[in-house]
Amino acid sequence: MRWSWKIAEFAGIGVYVHATFTLLIAWVVLTHWLEGQSLEATLAGVLFILALFACVVLHEFGHALAARRFGIATRDITLLPIGGVARLERMPDDPRQELWVALAGPAVNVGIAALLYLWLDLTGGWQPVDALTVTRGSFAERLLLVNVFLVVFNMLPAFPMDGGRVLRAALAMRMEYTRATQIAASLGQAMALLFGFLGFFYNPFLLFIALFVWMGAAQEASMVQMKWALGGIPVQRAMQTDFRTLAAGDPLERAVEMILAGSQQDFPILDDGRLVGILTRNDLLKALAQGRTHATIREVMQRDFRPVEASEMLETAFLKLQDCQCHTLPVVRRGELVGLVTAENLGELLMIQAALQKSGRSWPLA
Repeated sequence: MRWSWKIAEFAGIGVYVHATFTLLIAWVVLTHWLEGQSLEATLAGVLFILALFACVVLHEFGHALAARRFGIATRDITLLPIGGVARLERMPDDPRQELWVALAGPAVNVGIAALLYLWLDLTGGWQPVDALTVTRGSFAERLLLVNVFLVVFNMLPAFPMDGGRVLRAALAMRMEYTRATQIAASLGQAMALLFGFLGFFYNPFLLFIALFVWMGAAQEASMVQMKWALGGIPVQRAMQTDFRTLAAGDPLERAVEMILAGSQQDFPILDDGRLVGILTRNDLLKALAQGRTHATIREVMQRDFRPVEASEMLETAFLKLQDCQCHTLPVVRRGELVGLVTAENLGELLMIQAALQKSGRSWPLA
């Protein structure tokens, strides 16, 4: 994720903090300073928010380690002002596995709350709940209540939050996965409207949560629908076969000429007939803006690219496009470049499918 800094790594999973997280720290510092007018109170407030987000990180690692048991890796975990995000490479195909992955995060918070309860019971550190505030009261007891709140809040059926994923998994055990996702996403967006309404009257922070839930539900539903639509179609049936290539030793001027001469934006780069890289339009424009007009393509191209086999399914190509956050995938057959797959390519196929469905037919045409 852009504007993020790596702060730690555990079990091979990097933990990042987003730049906007500093706004939360600044708000905590300001709130505690205005209320307590002391450095001690301010530091205590910052320490509490860091402890809270340590619990959030453990929550996300609960998801990540549960997913690892099912052979699903986690790209990274990022801390945002509204919480944490664990980016799994994919969601489990088996609804039962998704259920366990979704429940693993809240289960971690239940465990933390239980440990804090035992500690308070053993030390006699309980205080009346009505004596606790955001900035004052027993540190451990406030942290316990926050973990209980995280469990309750995350288990609300607001897809794509944990509760929404639990709902989707439960529905998918009884109906088609795409339909289950649509129902969970619709309920999630309804919950987002409720959060937004309450945010206007009680807590503006709910407005940010509402936006996150609304956009997340729509994006998840769209991705699942696209994966379903692309399933069962080989890449070779939909790939672009009319494309141009560049040589690694060509100057950037050659790439500019080819972009202006046609509609192709990204180019496979060959060196003695071997596929060695991809030159994207963005990388070309960046090099030109830096004044590197006399550079060769070899100096600018991306060497870390994700080819896809012509015999693989388009669903796999779609997942690779999402994973590498790239625009173009080279298609190979026994190591030889035979085509390209782009995001626009897949979008056009979906439009063709939709048009054919109205006539009762499907792609590929019989």
